[in-house]
Amino acid sequence: MTHQPATGALLLTATLLATATPALAQERAYPTKVVRFITSLATGSSADAFGRAITDQLTRRLNQSFIMDPRPGAGGNLAADTVAKAAADGHTLLMSSVASNAINASYYSSLSYDFRKDFAPVIKFGSIPNGLFVGPELPANNLKDLSALIKAAPGKYTCASSGTGGLLHLTCEMYKKAAGLDVLHVPYKGATYQPDLIGGRVTLVFDNIPVYVPLVKSGRLKILAITSATRSPVLPFVPTAIEQGLRNFDSRGIFGLLAPAGTPPEVIQFLNREIAIVLKDPAMKERLIAQGIEPETSTPEGLRDLIQSEITKWARVIKEADIKPE
Repeated sequence: MTHQPATGALLLTATLLATATPALAQERAYPTKVVRFITSLATGSSADAFGRAITDQLTRRLNQSFIMDPRPGAGGNLAADTVAKAAADGHTLLMSSVASNAINASYYSSLSYDFRKDFAPVIKFGSIPNGLFVGPELPANNLKDLSALIKAAPGKYTCASSGTGGLLHLTCEMYKKAAGLDVLHVPYKGATYQPDLIGGRVTLVFDNIPVYVPLVKSGRLKILAITSATRSPVLPFVPTAIEQGLRNFDSRGIFGLLAPAGTPPEVIQFLNREIAIVLKDPAMKERLIAQGIEPETSTPEGLRDLIQSEITKWARVIKEADIKPE
């Protein structure tokens, strides 16, 4: 008497452990159809370009379509909810802005999904560091100068962001707390604050570095600090906030891949291995770093630990600043 389920499981394990090449595509048990990276990231953004670079290479490598599938809206919750409720077969995945999803876990009193329980971490992709930017006429060239300027006139200066409760807003709140400052938060709808920042109508903003590199190099804006633990390869002359005295000040756009909870471990390991191979390719690394994107990889367990630490960090900021959804 044969036992077909056991045979099928052995076949799945054997094929997923094999090194994938186009020639083997017909024999694989996964993927068997288009794999969608559901994302809330804006089309055309640095993060979107990051995801497309990965999906394009996976498509070529595995001879199966991997595509970005934008689902903007609800602060990233629409994309997360879509994947949380998807079939746990590895064909519908969440390209997570980890910090943003971690913020949502505390910012919203109720969600239709649980960021800790409803997803199976696959791999950390990497990060895009943030920077602190000010207008060219502001008489400050480092964090010490800026903090002194703000302390001398409490409530006079402003910090712009793309919306209340987002990563950029919370980074501003973290700075205010760490430096003991009174700064007025000015939320905009999306990244429409650049003209006001350049013109000096708002004082400062924390934002992803890549978009600002041309503005800094042309002298239209100044960057006073990098807000990750290490300096940015595209602006290596700019010291970090930590170097300038703000202990443990770390705010980055961190990106990872998550599958619905219950996705087979073999599929998780297959995706982890294949994406790591793509990101470790020298040409790919060079291209991403030139764009201000820092490729990094992790085990699934490493991503799970990162998610927990991000939830803890941003929950503390939300509580201390008493930030409520609008």
